[in-house]
Amino acid sequence: MKNVTDSFVSLGHWPSAGSFGFNTDILATNPINLSVVLGVLIFFGKGVLNDLLDNRKQRILNTIRNSEELRGGAIEQLEKARARLRKVEIEAEQFRANGYSEIEQERLNLINSTYKTLEQLENYKNETIHFEQQRAINQVRQRVFQQALQGALGTLNSCLNNELHLRTISANIGMFGAMKEITD
Repeated sequence: MKNVTDSFVSLGHWPSAGSFGFNTDILATNPINLSVVLGVLIFFGKGVLNDLLDNRKQRILNTIRNSEELRGGAIEQLEKARARLRKVEIEAEQFRANGYSEIEQERLNLINSTYKTLEQLENYKNETIHFEQQRAINQVRQRVFQQALQGALGTLNSCLNNELHLRTISANIGMFGAMKEITD
């Protein structure tokens, strides 16, 4: 403090040469100049600086508020997405389980259907074999009967003469006539 008051006192001791001069004593003039400049800056710049700081503070608070709102929305969306993911995973597991059971059921149905088809084919085969056997037996019977008939006719033709032949025909006609009377 003493230096500051000394510098004011020393103003009175300056030599007056009738002109304006510079004080080259740096230690005496700098604190005075700095105090004047700082006083002017504080007096005039205080309002502007307060306004700038208030504006900056409001922008920072708005940015923080907006980021909190965005963070809250993001957390909400994340929870919704997680819930949807859990739901989809449960549905996928159900589809997978149902798919496996349906595949197993279809496999069993296919096996049963194949067994039934094979059984039907076996039955058709057996029926066809039986039918073919019956047809072959009937064909053999017909041939045997034809051969026996031809042999009997050949024997009858060689053994029968006309008189015996006429008597046999008359006897057969008589038998047919008696049969007709019985049926009527």
